[in-house]
Amino acid sequence: MPVETFRAAGAEGFCGMMVPREQGGLGIPFREAMAVFEEIATQCMAFAFTLEVQNNTARSVAVNGTPDQVARYLPGLLSGDIIAAFLLTEPGVGSDAAAITTTATPDGDGWVIDGEKAWITNASTANLLCIFAQTDASQGSRGIATFLVEADHPGVERLGAYELMGGHATGTGGFRLSGCRVGGDTLFRGPGVGFKEAMRGIEVARTGVSALCCGMMRAGLDTALAYAANRQAFGQATIEFQGLQWMLADVATDLEAARLLTRAAAQAIEDGHGTVAASHAKKFATRAAMKGLADCMQVMGAAGFKADRPLGRHLACAKMAHYLDGTTEIQNLVIARDLMLGREKP
Repeated sequence: MPVETFRAAGAEGFCGMMVPREQGGLGIPFREAMAVFEEIATQCMAFAFTLEVQNNTARSVAVNGTPDQVARYLPGLLSGDIIAAFLLTEPGVGSDAAAITTTATPDGDGWVIDGEKAWITNASTANLLCIFAQTDASQGSRGIATFLVEADHPGVERLGAYELMGGHATGTGGFRLSGCRVGGDTLFRGPGVGFKEAMRGIEVARTGVSALCCGMMRAGLDTALAYAANRQAFGQATIEFQGLQWMLADVATDLEAARLLTRAAAQAIEDGHGTVAASHAKKFATRAAMKGLADCMQVMGAAGFKADRPLGRHLACAKMAHYLDGTTEIQNLVIARDLMLGREKP
């Protein structure tokens, strides 16, 4: 994970786009932040996703943190000197986030946290962990709380980073928490609101993934168009062949549709009801990116498969996007539930 690039992004304000200006952020609307993420993803979707996690955490700390937590962590989050990680997923618990088994047990004026987290973006370099833990299993999701814990705290073990196809810049890995005793001042979002905050973060992230897919599709389209305009075959540029034109026209249409769904989801989140819209956007954009990038690669023939072209890396990241913050199947579950609720209304 390129820490020096991460801090360069912080110097430009890209680590706190949704943090209010009076707290040191850019204070731009969520939908405008999505346009920035799309632009960064034209070069590297994996790195853009690490910035999404950082922005999500910085916004949450700015809005929900105690005065001490804001003073202690927000400046570093904005500059990129503090890199955040969102510890929700576990080795045996993926999409069913309410079923986490990491526990936080009251201990005097603090808590003892035990469990293991997996598939954590920024894990290889993070120094501030937003840990989701169950305080009372009998309460289900209402028992989940979140804690802000520094990565070098006793009882926190950083596990090895994963080898990923095209996604090394995410710094994805895991953590083990063993008898990790933390003070009461680390409680960030208490039981009853911790899980709701997780779901809010996931809505934001799903919409962000949609924006990243738009960026990769645009990069693929630009690359294929430039190549086909110069590649000669049978006495003319390959862009003159109608079959290739139509393939690229389909990619362009899907890109426009994905952008519109992403913007609609961003607006819905700003309006306070983004769950279903985010699922529609992520489902469509991830599918469109996989097909569109493959078609752009096909337009370029074998040249699109070379490592010095970005299409192979983008294609791998488009597949990764299908797993980030809920699989395509989970998006179908969210959408189907909404459809069924609509059927039940008079």
